Amino acid sequence: MESIISIVNQKGGVGKTTTAVNLSASIAAAEKRCLLVDCDPQGNATTSLGVNPSSLKPSLYDLIVGEHVGNNVILDTEIPMLKLIGANPDLFGAEVEMFSKKNKEYLLNSILSKFRDQYDYIFIDCPPSLGFLTLNALAAADSFLVPLQCEYLAMEGLTQLLNTVRLVKKGLNQSLVMIGILLTMFDRRNNLSHQVADEVRHHFRGVFRTVIPRNVTLSEASSYGKPIILYDIQSKGAQSYLELAREIILKQGDKGGQT
Repeated sequence: MESIISIVNQKGGVGKTTTAVNLSASIAAAEKRCLLVDCDPQGNATTSLGVNPSSLKPSLYDLIVGEHVGNNVILDTEIPMLKLIGANPDLFGAEVEMFSKKNKEYLLNSILSKFRDQYDYIFIDCPPSLGFLTLNALAAADSFLVPLQCEYLAMEGLTQLLNTVRLVKKGLNQSLVMIGILLTMFDRRNNLSHQVADEVRHHFRGVFRTVIPRNVTLSEASSYGKPIILYDIQSKGAQSYLELAREIILKQGDKGGQT
């Protein structure tokens, strides 16, 4: 069973990259073969796994523009079962360079098809936009996961995203399903967090049972270039992502997902 999961939200600061890094690391810790693809030109997922984007060559950009092929673009990480295709600022130029290319929305799909049978899970960390790179990620994915910050106006952005995904499904990837909505930055002491969580569960299907708490240790781990399970496995953040990994492995085993 191979599964490509795009982690997507057009809003920044919702825990998307934190989720991409720590979920992939947690599933790899369960001895599943995982590949994390950093599809954000800012390269935050790359940095969070201890790789300097500015010195990275080759990168995802080289694959997209066709200047590089081969497994040496795949980097090792500190977790043996987790590999990385990193990103650097060159990726900002990919949309312009590929503007006139035929079937440009399927470039990432074509790239990942070469690696797909080597991994149990491929996670794609999307940029905070609904542009060229995110469309490529959704066109390449079997399913998508939406991190949703437990703050005001969160559901408005979610509705916009799901409408966009419906268009992508209709025009680019009819088999795309939502594996789940992940509530992030949840503060149990804050009434607003509880209100947002209740509203999301009431209005949307497919919300994960696992909730990611607001936890400073998660930010600290990223600054040290480590997944949270290597930085502080006893922290609430680490335990939450390990629980999310278990939930996803079970859900994928049951062929779960929402359209």
